[in-house]
Amino acid sequence: MGKEEIKSLIENSKKTVEKDHEKFSQSIKDDLQSFKKKTLEKI
Repeated sequence: MGKEEIKSLIENSKKTVEKDHEKFSQSIKDDLQSFKKKTLEKI
């Protein structure tokens, strides 16, 4: 494997990780929102 190949693999991995992180963060925010709504409804 050449340096360029490795470089592009690393770039692709970074992009994938960032996308996954965004999705993960968003799902946690959504869960928090629904939890807040449910809690407020109970009160």
